[in-house]
Amino acid sequence: MATRHGTFYRLAATILIAFLLTPLTAAQPPWQICGKSGNYAANDTYQSNIRQLSATLPKNASASRTLFATGSIGSLPDIAYALALCRGDGNASACEACVTTAFQDAQQLCAFNKDATVIYDPCYLRFSNQNFLATTSNDNLIILKNSQSVSSPVDVFDAAVQTLLNATGDYAAANSSRRFATGEEGFDTVYGLVQCTPDMSPADCRSCLGDIITQMPRDLSGSIGGRLIGVRCNFRYEVVPFFSGSPTLRLPAPPAPPAPPPAPVNVTPTATPGGKSANNVLAIVLPIIAAILAISTVCLCYLRRRRRRRPASTEQAHYSTNHEDIDSIDSLIIDLSTLRDATNNFAEANKLGEGGFGAVYKGDLPDGQEIAVKRLSRNSGQGIGELKNELVLVAKLQHKNLVRLVGVCLQEHEKLLVS
Repeated sequence: MATRHGTFYRLAATILIAFLLTPLTAAQPPWQICGKSGNYAANDTYQSNIRQLSATLPKNASASRTLFATGSIGSLPDIAYALALCRGDGNASACEACVTTAFQDAQQLCAFNKDATVIYDPCYLRFSNQNFLATTSNDNLIILKNSQSVSSPVDVFDAAVQTLLNATGDYAAANSSRRFATGEEGFDTVYGLVQCTPDMSPADCRSCLGDIITQMPRDLSGSIGGRLIGVRCNFRYEVVPFFSGSPTLRLPAPPAPPAPPPAPVNVTPTATPGGKSANNVLAIVLPIIAAILAISTVCLCYLRRRRRRRPASTEQAHYSTNHEDIDSIDSLIIDLSTLRDATNNFAEANKLGEGGFGAVYKGDLPDGQEIAVKRLSRNSGQGIGELKNELVLVAKLQHKNLVRLVGVCLQEHEKLLVS
């Protein structure tokens, strides 16, 4: 019987992984970075300040023409600073909803941490006890890379992406009050998006974007899509459309490289009676040159057509998980009885907090390891989707400050994440 149960849960975990094999842009999980500037206690002054910011900042951001807001509240040592930025192609209602959710998730994903950054597709949020608002430092950089590679020459593709991002960055810094712009380039049809926080000067915005764009060949080389996201500026590119509306800029495809010149033909004329040597040379050389030019033209057309061909199934491009991901999920299954013992059967005394997706409990495993158990709501129709988002977060990203997944439990209609 135990073997049957084990097989069932392994199968369930495998099915869950299959659901995860979709683009990050579709699943839109939060990515979080939990800082190291200290912790606060439940119901203390710092938590009260965060709650006050969570009540005002979403409305301030959505009411702003730039979909951006900052705020601070309290006094030392409990002063809290916060920044919220929504994507420039979004709208006010979506912005307010996203920032509100970000505050809720930040207090669960980085429970009792005074410095938390939570990033979604439509928005991102950071709050901290450190005054990061006083600088333009692009802290807490997250790198997201599509697992599929381009079929075009990598160096040519990377150069095309950098050209697109630099042109779009020039426009966003100098011509947009939202410090936001999108673009499209004809080479393999690449789409790009850049954004800075609107409180930055044009020079500071362009400098921030320039720093992360230069990292593209190092961190994202040859990938059909990727992002670099910091608290002050970010960019994204894909080979399929991902932003709303028409692109701000349209760049033509770069010109194809010129065909190599034909090799010189050395013909030694032979004198013939009647002075016909020149005619004989022309009769030999001209057909050879014509043949070389014809072959070069055919090769050039073939190469240009091949370069314009899109990668197969780009609409289904995904940030994939390999077989090792499935094995790692299989090894993370934890029995429900073990988690009940660890949390005193999910006692109220062990509860760390509760948000839109469920409650978080502290506990101790039999080996003494301290854990936090996120118990997703049973009544939520989004249960599997929520668990999917959590596993995408830990399965796809590698960062020294990201929360590590210890285990998962799917028994008796429970959906539990252990970290």
